[in-house]
Amino acid sequence: MKKFMDADFLLQSESAKKLYHDYAENMPILDYHCHISPREIAEDRHFDNITQVWLGGDHYKWRLMRAFGVDEKYITGEASDKEKFVMFAKCLGKAVGNPLYHWAHLELRKYFGYNGILNESTAEEVYDICNKVLQSPDMSVRKLIKMSDVTLICTTDDPVDTLEWHDKIAADETFDVQVLPAWRPDKAKNIIKPEFVSYIGTLSEVSGVKIDSFKSLKEALRVRLDYFASKGCNVTDHALEYVMYKPATDDEVEAIFAKRLRGETLTNEEYLKYQTAFMLFEGEEIAKRGWVMQLHFGCKRDNNSPMFEKLGPDTGFDTIDAYYPMGELADFLNALHSKNSLPKTILYSLNPNDDKIINTTLNAFNEGPTVAKIQQGSAWWFNDTKQGMERQLAFVAESGNLSGFVGMLTDSRSFTSYTRHDYFRRILCNYLGSLVENGEYPEENLDILGEIAKDISYNNAVRYFKFSLETR
Repeated sequence: MKKFMDADFLLQSESAKKLYHDYAENMPILDYHCHISPREIAEDRHFDNITQVWLGGDHYKWRLMRAFGVDEKYITGEASDKEKFVMFAKCLGKAVGNPLYHWAHLELRKYFGYNGILNESTAEEVYDICNKVLQSPDMSVRKLIKMSDVTLICTTDDPVDTLEWHDKIAADETFDVQVLPAWRPDKAKNIIKPEFVSYIGTLSEVSGVKIDSFKSLKEALRVRLDYFASKGCNVTDHALEYVMYKPATDDEVEAIFAKRLRGETLTNEEYLKYQTAFMLFEGEEIAKRGWVMQLHFGCKRDNNSPMFEKLGPDTGFDTIDAYYPMGELADFLNALHSKNSLPKTILYSLNPNDDKIINTTLNAFNEGPTVAKIQQGSAWWFNDTKQGMERQLAFVAESGNLSGFVGMLTDSRSFTSYTRHDYFRRILCNYLGSLVENGEYPEENLDILGEIAKDISYNNAVRYFKFSLETR
């Protein structure tokens, strides 16, 4: 029987151990997609207690607690921070098979030096230990980032954001981790949302462009794209229900936009036509700038309407959407490709059933000179698990070029979640090692697999996004 989460955790063969310990383990981290606050980095926030670090805004943990029947008082309610932590610990102790069990203990070990087991009986002890550690000057946000060996972070930013906190970080010579904005124009795309018209007003003010048509909206977005570029941005992210390719004439799109500005309700067909026009515009602009486009889809959001009204979005009530029209995705990519305007693109679906389809679709558009120009992204959200990562790696390997994969992202709001990269690297090395152990890859070429492990862990992302970093 193996010891719980020992040095060879998840490494099931000698080949896997060698690949991890000799190649992947000590690679730095490039976090090209996350939701952490640039303000907290600029201000170098110190947390008062472990609950603030762990439970504030972490809907993974909130969902777990709700599954255990915990009263909302102890999740997002008025209970004290200590009560919330103790309640989470009580749930975690029984969360067998859940990746949170592993993530939590990896974080406790790396950041707080606690090598025991967190459960109901140890909760108060761990709470006190962690809080004592957090009082150290070495446990500020910036120190946590440096402790994690992070070289670059891309935050998630709206076109109307001032990016003032990015400026302050960049001007501070005492902090050498790059923190760059990433373009997230969802509010300009979501034409059917109640707040759309007021958002367009804000975008008009910020851009200096009077937005009274789809043409002027595109002009305003170009102004802001140029502004983001001046701050080092070269990555975008789009949250989509799905890309339904519904081409329309310019006159049709203008009529749809004018109808919505008048406060009228759009039909579903009109919504799809607008979304298509918007995303085609985005794709072309991203390609012009040589940026990378990320598309996240397959999620049905905010399903529990009473809790959405109470807590708002991103609070743990989203689900996998079982339907995705992959044929339309191929048409969308082809529409951009036909205009020589298909940027480097990473595709993420929340539905694991889409993995094989995504890989066969993207490989229809992979042409030189960029290695793996169109990619399937890392196992996302509900698939950010041991089995989900193993499945994603196998599908990428079977259908295309695993060695060109840009690897793990954090997609987190927590400054201690970088241990997920270690979790991923162990799973990656175990997968690669299994190929050697099964006679599917020659043992004498283990060094080639080692370089692949290093590239997927870090180097591929440096090359793919063209960040100003050295490969390792």
